[in-house]
Amino acid sequence: MDYVGRLTAHLPLATRLLMVKADGSISIHADDRAYKPLNWMSPPCRLEEAPGVWRVVNKAGEELRITLEEILHDTSHELGVDPGLRKDGVEAHLQELLAATPSALGVGFTLVRREHMTAIGPVDLLCRDATGAHVAVEVKRRGDIDGVEQLTRYLELLGRDPLIAPITGVFAAQEIKPQARVLATDRGIRCVVVDYDALRGIVRDELTLF
Repeated sequence: MDYVGRLTAHLPLATRLLMVKADGSISIHADDRAYKPLNWMSPPCRLEEAPGVWRVVNKAGEELRITLEEILHDTSHELGVDPGLRKDGVEAHLQELLAATPSALGVGFTLVRREHMTAIGPVDLLCRDATGAHVAVEVKRRGDIDGVEQLTRYLELLGRDPLIAPITGVFAAQEIKPQARVLATDRGIRCVVVDYDALRGIVRDELTLF
């Protein structure tokens, strides 16, 4: 496997699991980790199949070139509409609080709908900014790369809807990992760190410098 783009990467020949999802994304997995792929290409992208080789190209022209020496198993499954991840108590409450106080996400923000359903699952919050443009908001307790990828997929899909486009994204969390912040910034997604206690109206007793 070779990746050609802003960076280059190479995976030597080995037994791999290739996953092609309905949204067009493709990921390459090994047997030594729980979930994170060795490499992947996020949608929108196109898959070009030829004997012994797959070429996956995204809209920026970056390419994932996969050489197939042997196919051990080939299967396809329809998973249907994903009901989405059921959030834990704190995350669900954080979403509820932000829905009630959308100005915490940006000056002039107003709520359009909570759990706005799409073909690939619900967007946590659909809002409008001060100019009236739509904003998709993904809410997490701890913001990592997976959350940014999830929001990216929603934005790609919603951006095709003429009733919603143009649309931007906000990644809101109590804590955002540096790698997730870099990826979000690269994709034009704004990061917002939210204070759960402040949203609940809890005043901290300890003194702060600022």
